[in-house]
Amino acid sequence: MDKTEQYTVADISLAPKGALRVDWARARMPVLEALREEALKTKPLAGMRVTGCLHVTKETAILIETIAAAGAEISWSGCNPLSTQDDVAAWLATEGYSVHAWHGQSVEDFYWCIDKTLEFRPTLTLDDGADLIVRVHGEKKEYAVDVIGGTEETTTGVHRLRAMGDAGDLLYPVLAVNDAITKWDFDNVYGTGQSTLDGIIRATSVLIAGKTFVVAGYGHCGSGLAMRAKGMGANVVITEIDPLAALRAVMDGFRVMKMDDAAAIGDIFCTATGMKDIIVERHFASMKDGAIISNTGHYDCEINIEGLKNLSQSVRTIRSENQEYILADGRKIYLLAEGRLVNLAAAEGHPSEVMDMSFANQYLALCRLAAEGKDMDPIVYDITKQQDIDVASTKLATLGFTIDELTQEQIVYATDYTAGT
Repeated sequence: MDKTEQYTVADISLAPKGALRVDWARARMPVLEALREEALKTKPLAGMRVTGCLHVTKETAILIETIAAAGAEISWSGCNPLSTQDDVAAWLATEGYSVHAWHGQSVEDFYWCIDKTLEFRPTLTLDDGADLIVRVHGEKKEYAVDVIGGTEETTTGVHRLRAMGDAGDLLYPVLAVNDAITKWDFDNVYGTGQSTLDGIIRATSVLIAGKTFVVAGYGHCGSGLAMRAKGMGANVVITEIDPLAALRAVMDGFRVMKMDDAAAIGDIFCTATGMKDIIVERHFASMKDGAIISNTGHYDCEINIEGLKNLSQSVRTIRSENQEYILADGRKIYLLAEGRLVNLAAAEGHPSEVMDMSFANQYLALCRLAAEGKDMDPIVYDITKQQDIDVASTKLATLGFTIDELTQEQIVYATDYTAGT
């Protein structure tokens, strides 16, 4: 472990490898690059201190560069004990950024890193899962006094923060970046779908085609995963609690059933619900020999690992991010990434191209808070429709696509209620 007051990383000598990763991401994130070029001129975050708690990946490095270009000081930690790319963390440290993150943290390490970044006394917080914000509202409440506002990246975090807002417990305004259309309809669907399969394949090298692939949850993330698994030849089964989502899955061509029934027929399982105890001891008890279990929701509680341990007589790590549990009757069940985010722990997270839009929304949300946060109420706000349109338009332009525009006559027609046959 390499440690200074400025940074705590696994191995600072990994920085040159991290630089190559960051260069690769930068070339595939044109929206953020355009925002960074503008930020160098306008400095919309001048005087701000931004504390971030978000996966330390090559894409996050481009976001950090953009925030710094806008004039802010930065301190950063990872939002998952297994998601930090150690070479990227090392590169950030050598570039002078304050970063405290490494792959393979304990829970104690995880919160130590968050607390270390809070010593920076932030004026803005950026979160993925709300652990940072909850920390500022709880054990480290003394730091809340300087905070103008915060942002939240993911579904689970937004749910937590809306509950805090509804209870009147939020101390400052938060922008729900996750709920931007240019985030959840792209990052959550296409990013999660591709990167989750990438993680499962890296951890197992199994053939997806012909397997019964059980996806728990048919929201944005689960539907994206189901679509990609189907495309690779899997027989996809969906489990759900929401009749609307379940019906949508049926109409999309998937089988829908209870987890109690799916457990006996699945070859590969992946949870994507944001809820605890989706796969529990009774499900493990009925699974096939060789079943593979993974999670792409935010927290590891979706898979009740204690229930698996109760049924097991031994466990060993059979390959990277792949633990083999041998049950008392000799059956083997394989748990990937210790039940944490398989796409980040066993692979590299979402592709740069979709994170370009998500992180553009993060950056723009910080700029809005810097300008308006002191006048906003301590509740959760949505991203504006205009911001979504701006991000989508920029992304289309960088991809080389153009779209039509309404004529003035069409604009008048659209609001003319007297027009008919």
